[in-house]
Amino acid sequence: MIAARRNFRVLTLTLSLAALLGASGCSLWGGSPKPKPAELGPNVPVLGVRQAWTAKIGAMDGLALDVHVNANTLTLAAANGEVAAIDARTGGDVWRTQLNLPLAAGVGSDGRWAAVVSQGAQLIVLDGGREIWRKPLTAQAYTAPLVAGNRVFVLAADRSVSAYDAATGYRLWGQQRPGEPLILRQAGVLMAVGDTLVAGLSGRLVGFNPDNGVVRWEAPLASPRGTNDVERLVEIVGHTSRVGDNLCARAFQATVGCIDAARGAVLWTQPAGGSEGLDGDAEMLFGTESNGTVVAWQRADGKRAWTSERLQFRKLTAPLLLGRSVVIGDDAGLVHLLSRADAAPLNRLATDGSGIAAAPVAASDTPASAALFAAKFRLACDKSNNVTL
Repeated sequence: MIAARRNFRVLTLTLSLAALLGASGCSLWGGSPKPKPAELGPNVPVLGVRQAWTAKIGAMDGLALDVHVNANTLTLAAANGEVAAIDARTGGDVWRTQLNLPLAAGVGSDGRWAAVVSQGAQLIVLDGGREIWRKPLTAQAYTAPLVAGNRVFVLAADRSVSAYDAATGYRLWGQQRPGEPLILRQAGVLMAVGDTLVAGLSGRLVGFNPDNGVVRWEAPLASPRGTNDVERLVEIVGHTSRVGDNLCARAFQATVGCIDAARGAVLWTQPAGGSEGLDGDAEMLFGTESNGTVVAWQRADGKRAWTSERLQFRKLTAPLLLGRSVVIGDDAGLVHLLSRADAAPLNRLATDGSGIAAAPVAASDTPASAALFAAKFRLACDKSNNVTL
C-alpha cells in the first residue's frame, strides 16, 4: 500500500546549446547505430513533483560539468568561462562572472572560494565571484578542484595531485603517481574524508595527508587488463558514495567497490560495466551501466539486490538517492524517479528534450523538501563523429 504522496521540488538548470546531440551526428554507441531504447509506457505518478524554477548558463561543449552544493547554493561553470553561484531555493544568482576563456574542469567551492581549470591548464580561483589569482598547472585537469580547509587541491591528467593556499595561490606541495598512458577526459575522484585527501589514480583510491602530500594508504579497486590502452583504462570516476569511513566508487568499465577510508582497506569489489558514478546510503548502493541497466548492490558485501532493464539503451547519468527514490537523468531529457526497493517507476519528468549531463544533486536541508537539480548538455564530437572521452 502506498503512503500519502510526498512533494519534491524539482530544480532544472538549462544550459544554452549550440546544437543538439542529434544534429551533431555523434553516437554514444561507437560506429554502430544506437539500439532502440526500451519502451517506457505511460507515466503513472506515485510521487508528486513540481518545477520550482529554471535558470540558464552557457553551453558545456565538452566541459565535464560538476555541480557543487554548499547548503542552499549551487556553484557551476560553463565551457565559455561563465561561473555562477545560484540560490537553490529561488534560482536567483548569488553571483555570476565571466572569465572570458574556455574551461576544462569545474567547479569546486567551499561556499566562499570557487576554483576552475582553463583549457590552457590554468587554475583560477574566485572569492565571492571575483578572480583573485591564477596559476599554471603541470598538465591539463578534467576533475573539478577541491576547495577545503583554506586550500585548493588539484588532480591533473598527468596523475599529479597538488595543493595551493586558497587566499594567495602559493603552491604548498605536489605529488605525481605513475599510470597508464591513456587518460580519461572525465571527472574523477578528489575529495576529503575526515582528515585525509582521497584521489582516484589509475584504478586506485589513494589517501594523502592534505598538509604535506604524504601517501597514507592505497586501495586498489581495479587493475589494468587487456591488449591495448583503451582496454587497460580503469580510472576511478566520480561521483562516489560515502557513509562515514565507508567509501564506494566505480572504476571505469571495470568494477564497483567499497573501502574503509580510515585505513585504506578494500572491503569488496564486483565487476561492473559502467562509466558513471554511484550513490547510496548505509544499506544500498546504486549505479547505472553503460547499456542503460540500473543496478542496486548491498553495501555490506556487494551482492546484487536487483537489476532493472527498464531504461536499457538510454545514456544515463549517475543516480541520486533521495528518500525512497533513485533519481536518474537520460539523454532524451527525461528525469526518472525509480523505487529504491525494486526500481518500480514512481514518476517521470520531461524537460526540453536535450540530454541530462550532470547527475542530479540534492540541495536542501530535509528530505521532505529536497530539491533536485538536473543540468542539460551536448556531447563534444570530433570530426569522425566519435565521442571524446
